[in-house]
Amino acid sequence: MVSLKSRKLPEATEQRLRRILADQIARYPQMEIQDLYKLLFHAAMGSEHAISNLDAVRNWLTRELENLPEGPNEPTIDEISPDGDIVRVNLRPFIQSGGDPISLLDAFVRTANEHHGTTENLYLYWSFAERMAEDGDLPFERTEMRDFFKRVEQDGFPAVHHSTRYEEAYHPAYRVIKQDYVETL
Repeated sequence: MVSLKSRKLPEATEQRLRRILADQIARYPQMEIQDLYKLLFHAAMGSEHAISNLDAVRNWLTRELENLPEGPNEPTIDEISPDGDIVRVNLRPFIQSGGDPISLLDAFVRTANEHHGTTENLYLYWSFAERMAEDGDLPFERTEMRDFFKRVEQDGFPAVHHSTRYEEAYHPAYRVIKQDYVETL
C-alpha cells in the first residue's frame, strides 16, 4: 500500500464518510467487502472506468431500464463521496419520479469524461473504513479487508462487480455522476 500512514482525512471528511458508510451498511446489510470496495472505488474514482464506447453505454442503460427488477426502498440520489462531489442516481426511484434517461446518460458520460479521481483518495477512504471495521463500526474483519485491498492493488485497482449476495438481495441499478449534474436531471 502507498505510504499514507501519516496521512489522514480531515475530521469533517471522516465524519461524512462515517455517515455514508453507516447509511449504506444499514440499508444494505448483505453488503460484502467487494461491495464496500465498489462503493469507495466510485466515491474516489467516479465512473470513468465505465465508458469505453458511447453506443455500448447507451445500450447498457436502455437494456437495464427495460429489465429493471423490483428492489429495495432507496433514495433517488445517494451521496457516496465524503466531499459531496460524487453521487449514485438509483434508477428505480429516478424513473418512477419521471426522470429523463437521456439527461442521466449525458450526466454519466460527462462525469466519466470530466471527473478524474485519485487512487490516493481510494487509499485514504479504504484506510478509514479499515479503522471503522477495527472499531466494530463495520461488519468486516480488518485483516480480510486488508487482504482484499492488497489483491485489488496488485491488479491495478480494477472496477469490480457487486457480490452475488448483494446482487440477489438488492438488484442494484444506478449510475454514478457528479453532484453538479443532478440539477440537470
